[in-house]
Amino acid sequence: MTTQIQKHERGQEGDGLKGMVSVVIPAYNEEGGLADVVTGLRGRLESSGRPFEIIVVDDGSLDRTLEVARGLSVTVIPHGSNRGYGAALKTGIHAARGEHILICDADGTYPPESIPELLRHADGHDMVVAARTGPSVDIPPFRRLAKGILRRLAIYLSEAAIPDLNSGLRVFRREAAMHFFPILPAGFSFTTTITLAMLCNEGAVCYVPINYSKRTGRSKIRPLRDTLNFLILILRTILYFNPLKIFLPIAMAIGLMFLGSLAYDLFALRDLTEKTLILLFGALQLLAIGIIADLITKRLYGFGGWNGGQR
Repeated sequence: MTTQIQKHERGQEGDGLKGMVSVVIPAYNEEGGLADVVTGLRGRLESSGRPFEIIVVDDGSLDRTLEVARGLSVTVIPHGSNRGYGAALKTGIHAARGEHILICDADGTYPPESIPELLRHADGHDMVVAARTGPSVDIPPFRRLAKGILRRLAIYLSEAAIPDLNSGLRVFRREAAMHFFPILPAGFSFTTTITLAMLCNEGAVCYVPINYSKRTGRSKIRPLRDTLNFLILILRTILYFNPLKIFLPIAMAIGLMFLGSLAYDLFALRDLTEKTLILLFGALQLLAIGIIADLITKRLYGFGGWNGGQR
């Protein structure tokens, strides 16, 4: 039986019921795995002693997912059409009442036994990520390679350790997620974006290693297209929070080309060519744009924005 919610009041805008966990499960054509996922989550949450609610967002499924969800004694929110993984999560988060949001995929890949460990760290962190780094992780080779490349790029750009960039099982504070709502996308890159946004804003993020099983049903991931989208998303998110990490290396590379061209002009041609001047002005312009963008982001997110880690 679900733990009863008593004597809780919603605080300021964006806050949820103190101590409560709202589970948000996005589901699109997941009739085969949804019931087991909900049952597993409910059992672990009941044993935790925390008040909780479970919200299933049916994202315009074409199978019996909506029918299955309505028979599970959970809050069900249907989308009239398929709007995307991130859109379903945003719908669920917006409707959630809890201080903490726990998101989990409906395909049976994430182990429910990891839930107590995630919740144990939740009160001391802005986000707790279930990192798929355990001894048994079933990820296809191509996806593993693509994830590794994108993860290393994200580590470089965010200057933070990231064992798992886009895990679909995690707990985070509702107020933090609501702050980043304008930049959280409607697609699969929702989890990548909120990871980078938290890290770039100095949020308190920790990782709990878990196993990862083969999914129930057919994957909705489109490897090439979604990998490209993830790459663009990483670059765009870093531009929001740390643009110098992108502009400075490019400006330095063009600057080195300028020095090489200048040396060739002076010692070989004995003249200063237009190409060298173009490289100089290009490097200076990119550096200036990067500095201005950095000042703007620091003004927007460093002062007056959500201050991660301070609760």
